[in-house]
Formats: sequence, structure tokens, C-alpha cells
Amino acid sequence: MKDRLVVPIEQLRRTWDPGAMGFKTTEELPVLEGLVGQDRAVASLQFGLAMRSPGYGIYVAGPSGTGKTSYTIALTRSFAAKQPAPQDWVYVHNFDHPDEPLTLAFPPGTATTFSREMEELIRDGRALAGQAQTSEDYRKSREELVRQVRNQMAVIAEEIESMARETGFALSRTEQGPVPVPVMKGQPITEEQFTALPPEAKREIGDRAQVIQVAIVEAGRKTMELEKLLQGQLRDLDMRVAQGALAPGIKRLKDKYKHLPQVVDWLNRAELEMAGSTIPDHVEGKTGADEAAAAAELASMGMRKRRVDPYARFRVNVFVIRHKKVGAPVVVETNPTYQNLFGKAEYFNVGDGPLEDVAMQIKPGAIHRANGGYLVLQAADVLRSPYSWEALKRALSTHEARIEALGQENRALPLEIVRPQPMPLDVKVILIGGSGIYHMLYAQDEGFHKLFKLKSEFDVTLEATEANVLGLAGFIAQVCRRDNLKHFTAEAVSAVIEHSHRLAEDQTKLSARFNETVDVVYEANAWAEQAQSRYVEADHVWRAVREKQARSSLSEMHLQEMIERGTILFDIDGAVAGQVNGLTVMNVGDHSFGSPSRITARVYLGQKGILHIEREIAMSGQIHDKGLFTLTAYLGDRFAQDKPLAFSASVAFEQTYVPVDGDSASSTELYALLSALADLPIDQGIAVTGSVNQRGQVQPIGGVNEKIEGFFRVCQSLGLSGRQGVMMPRRNLPNLALSQEVLEAVKAGQFHIWAVSTIEEGIEVLTGVPAGQRGPDGRYTAGSVFDRVDRRITGFAQKGLQWNHGENYT
Repeated sequence: MKDRLVVPIEQLRRTWDPGAMGFKTTEELPVLEGLVGQDRAVASLQFGLAMRSPGYGIYVAGPSGTGKTSYTIALTRSFAAKQPAPQDWVYVHNFDHPDEPLTLAFPPGTATTFSREMEELIRDGRALAGQAQTSEDYRKSREELVRQVRNQMAVIAEEIESMARETGFALSRTEQGPVPVPVMKGQPITEEQFTALPPEAKREIGDRAQVIQVAIVEAGRKTMELEKLLQGQLRDLDMRVAQGALAPGIKRLKDKYKHLPQVVDWLNRAELEMAGSTIPDHVEGKTGADEAAAAAELASMGMRKRRVDPYARFRVNVFVIRHKKVGAPVVVETNPTYQNLFGKAEYFNVGDGPLEDVAMQIKPGAIHRANGGYLVLQAADVLRSPYSWEALKRALSTHEARIEALGQENRALPLEIVRPQPMPLDVKVILIGGSGIYHMLYAQDEGFHKLFKLKSEFDVTLEATEANVLGLAGFIAQVCRRDNLKHFTAEAVSAVIEHSHRLAEDQTKLSARFNETVDVVYEANAWAEQAQSRYVEADHVWRAVREKQARSSLSEMHLQEMIERGTILFDIDGAVAGQVNGLTVMNVGDHSFGSPSRITARVYLGQKGILHIEREIAMSGQIHDKGLFTLTAYLGDRFAQDKPLAFSASVAFEQTYVPVDGDSASSTELYALLSALADLPIDQGIAVTGSVNQRGQVQPIGGVNEKIEGFFRVCQSLGLSGRQGVMMPRRNLPNLALSQEVLEAVKAGQFHIWAVSTIEEGIEVLTGVPAGQRGPDGRYTAGSVFDRVDRRITGFAQKGLQWNHGENYT
């Protein structure tokens, strides 16, 4: 049985014939087109890019290193280049609601022209209006308006003066305006004279003064009305002059953009507003002293006075500009914060003055730049950024891209809240991330599956077909050309492919983690350069693999030293009952290695069943506990059909101080129990891995290569005797990709690999005794392992019964 279950050396690793590659070096290979082996993912992605219906966002799923991000971006750009370019967008001033700037759409590539034309119009308008306002006709019209109003003001002033004289008063001019002063004998009364007057005279003067004061107030009101009238008349005059100066330019623009109704409507309003903006500062009645006083008041409040440009509101903010020949935009946002995605407006404090140029302060985000095209985001980055994910879903649901201020309610000083008009949104969003994020969002986020109905999933492995093997060779050639590396020989490519099987842990698969393949290419090239080789050879590839493992193997080396010194108790020779060498995989950063562990079992009279020490002290995981219950069920099926399992047993991982999980040791624990119950020693030169089901079938496990190589290195350091080896599940044979060192030891007969399918096969390999078959009478073959176990359990049951009836009491 033991010899029959030995794995032939040709099954320990899949090799590739370099002569069948069809090339001698990778420099002969053509340029690689497309992605190697991901046909299903590529087809899904292509369909998703072509589907423009709402809700058909794309989620590109898969592990890192498979090339999903680079390929998705490349394919999207290639697809977008064939699409028509979307519209240009600008923001302009809203004359009715300055805090809500308006959007205007233009054919691709024309918004910049419109902005430049508006700048030229503003410049020319300033010059023409200025020339008109220096003309003789303008000066005469202005002087006539001022003269008429001043004459009316003079009449009002003369009426007040006359009224004051008739009532015995004169008017004194003060900073607060005219003040009535009583007159006696043609001269103003002094304070001493007024004090000497009798009370009746004082009262009579006060009554007359009050009447005059009322008249002064009424005169002031009439004067202010005349000033307002003058300002309006002068403004109308200036508007007529400015309209005449600007009319030709405005008309030219309206004719040019008559096919854009919204643009024409804005130009019509701008024409009126622009004319009003040419009013000189002195007409507004604001003097330099007034401006200085206002600035000082704002400064005392911690604010600043922003210089106002009356023409700023006619400028055009070119928000998003396209190019006709480029196609649809593809935007890859690597830092999807809220502002990077949805843009921002540079606001001013409330003391900064009116919002003439607020439209110019609006900055686009990635979603605006991608509008009409494609936006590529990393799902994890979007979810980590506050507000971004919810805002993205809202934008896709409403088909609007809004720019909103965040945290306004938490500010100590208020800002001018600017709410730009939302932009109509038509964008295909492509999220790239792991499958775990996809399943989490699909299960917990109601809006996700409504917005991202398409999934393109990249696999971690590829079928090892001739086409994919040649594709992997082409990928190596592409890396060599791109990064100016030495080309690989066919033998070196074969070595990379064999290593790819190792990464995939499958002889029928290749690893799709191309970043790991690139690492091997880089490092093999470095060793080839040191050797001054023209090409990268197979030896350079295998050295790169070995050296990379060696750089990360410090923890493995320390464990190996403890075994060599006897700090960790471990036997690789002899035979011991109830003791088996199990195999586990340790993951330390970027390095995984197999670590042997002694598993022991002890049986004794009792009713507790199987007690697992790690489980009792909560050092085992749920999967490991499942394996324990499974082997208990197996024992019940084999040995408790006519009697109870009336015994107690303890199972332990010796010298293990970390949590234990996984069911890959369940068969090993079962072997230890069977050995202890049968009192048959187990060969300590054989290490075991594999899980077991209730029927006794040995099931495949992970990390089979690391486990075999880990035990091999222990045996190598303690001394190979030619009897050592590893017993593994037969169903793991396709996963074998063992190192050249192990292969050489197997070929020399110094190390062995056995593959078993059932517990019966495994116990025979370990003990050298047949497992035994159940006969018609329900008993197992005499002298077999199961016969000894059955008799032992029967003995425990009988002794337990005697004990319970008090027959052992004396």
C-alpha cells in the first residue's frame, strides 16, 4: 500500500518544453494586444462601456495585481476616443440672483472663443464709452441736467433764508446742516444776551425756532429727492451713451450665437447691465473719504473691502473645455475627495462686497470634467472619503452635478453661500475594487445595485492553455521592451510559467497576478546583468525566486533554529503511538512557509468524548472546531454502531502558542486518535496534512507546497534518512509545484510524497498495518488497525459499565 501511494516525480511539478514555445527569445514575439486570459471580464467591460442607459455603471472586481486597473483605463480610453466629444460648459453671472451663477452650454471647443470675445467686448466697450463721455455734446447734456437741479435746490435754499429773516432769525451753516440763530438789531444774539431775556421772550424765540427747524427738515427732504432725480437722469444719460457704444459688439455676438437661445438671452440681459456699469464713481455720490471710512469700519470687524470691478460680472468662466478630435473624456481621479470630485467655489466673507465676479470663482471637479464621458474611481478611496460616496450616488440618481459648500453650519464666521446652477450630468462611472467591497455594497447599500448594474470580474488565475502561455510570454516581452530590460530566452520563459503555476497553486492554471510576474522579470533581469549575460536565462529566474524567498525568511530561519536546538520538540525518526507530525502554513508579511507541529492524542476511560485542548481554552477557530466534530462523527460511524463511544480523549498541538484555525489538521488529529486507541506507533518520519469528512474521505487543503517544503527543510537540517516524507490528500495533486531542491531529493530517494484518498489508506501508510474491513458480523479484519481500535473501545465500554455498577469497588 505504501509503495502504491507514492507520487511519481513527474506529478510534483508541471514543466514546459522550451523547444515547443515557438521562439528562442522574447524579442522575436510581436507586440501584445489586449489582456491575457480574462476574456469573460473583458467582454463584460466592453458591453458596459457601450451601454449608455441610466443605472448601468460598471464595477470592475478582482484581486490586486491582475491588471484590472491599467487595462480598464486603457480599454476605456480606446473606446472613448471613438465617441463624439461632449459640450463645453461655462458659468456666467446671474443678474437676477447673483448667488446662483448660470450654466451655458457650447459646442465642443468653442467656449474659449466666447470667453475671449466677451473680454474683447468689455475692453472695447470701456474705451468707446469713455470716448463718448468726453465728447462736447455729452458734457453739455450733463451740465444742463446738473444746472437745472441746482437751480431748483437754490430756490429751496432761498425760501428757507427768506423765512428765517422774516421771523427774526439767521441760518448758521454747520456740519449737521443749517441751524436757526435769533437776531437782535441785525446781529446774532449772544449766549449772555439770551440768558438775560425774560422767560416769556425765551419761550417765544424757541417756538419760532422750532417752526424754522421743521421747514429746514422739509427743505432737506426736497433736496435729497432732487439729488436722486439727478442721479437717475445722469444714469439714463450714461446708459444711452454706453448702449450706443456697445450695441455693435453685442449685436455681432447675438448674431453669431443665434443658434444657442440660452446664450442669446444672457447676452440680451448683459447688454442692459453692461450699459449700467459704465456710470462714473462720482455720480454714485461716493467720495474718497466715504470709501476710506467704509474700509476702516470693515477692518475693525476683521474684514476687508474687496475692490469692485463693475465689468467682472460680464466675464465668462470657461468651466469645462473639450476638443473636437479627442473624443469623449476619460477622467481617472486618484484622490476622490468631495472637492476633487464635485468642484468648489472660492467664497468671500460677507464684508467683501457684492458678488459681481462669483461665477469666476467656481472650479470644476472630476465629475464635471468627465461629463459626457467616463469617470474611473477606486471604490475603496471613494468610500474612505467623507461625503464623496453619498454625493456621487445622489448625482447619478438625479443626473445633476451640483457644487455645494460643506460644513457651512459649523463655521464661526458666515460665508456668502453661492449655489451655482447644477449642470446636467451624463457620465459613466467605473468603480474598481475588490470583490469583498462589491458584495458588501450590494448587500448593505440599497442604491448601489440600482446605479451599478454591470459587473466585470477579473479572475486571479487563468487556464494554462497554449494561447495563455504564449500570451504570458508576450507580456514578458512587453515588459522588457517598455522598461528596456534584457529579453528572456525560451528556457527562462518556461521557468516563469512554472513559477506562475506555483503562484496559482494549480498545474492547470496560471497566476493572473501580473504584478508578481513583473517582480520576477525585474529581479531576474538584475541577476542577468550581474552575470553579464546577453539574455535572461532560466537560472536567473530561479535565482530571483530563491533570493526573494530568502530575503523574507527570517522568521522561518528562527523557527528552524529552535527545532535544531531541541527547543521545539520534534521527531523525524522512530515510531510513537498517538503522536503525528502535522503541517501548518505561517504567513509573515510577504512570506508564507510551512511549519511542522507535533500533534498528540491520549485516550482513557470516561464519558467526555474527545476533548481538544486548544478548543477548551479558546485558542481554536470555528473552522478548526468543525473539523474536530467531523472526526468525532467519523469515529461514531466506524465504531459506535453496536456500542457507545465510552471513552475520553485529549488532542493537542504541542508547543503552539498562537491561535489555531482551519480544518487541514483534522485528518492528522484523527490519525493520532486511531493510533492511540489501537496502541500502534506512527512513523515519525512522515508528516501529514489534509482535512477529513464524516465518511473518512481525505479532502484537499491549501498551502500544500509550502507545507511539504517546510517539512523537507526540517528533515534536511536534522538529517535526511531516505525514510522521511509527506502524506498529502490525493485531490491536491494538481496543486503541486514543488521547488527544484525537493524534486532532486525525491529523485535521489531521500524524500517521498504519498497521496491518499481515505483515512484507511493514510493509517496504513503511517503504521504499516492494514486498516481493516468490516465483515458480515460487524467485526473488522483481525489484527487490523480498526480491529484493535474497536476492541479498545469495547473494552472501555465494558469497564465503564462495570464501574457504573460498582463492580470495581472493594
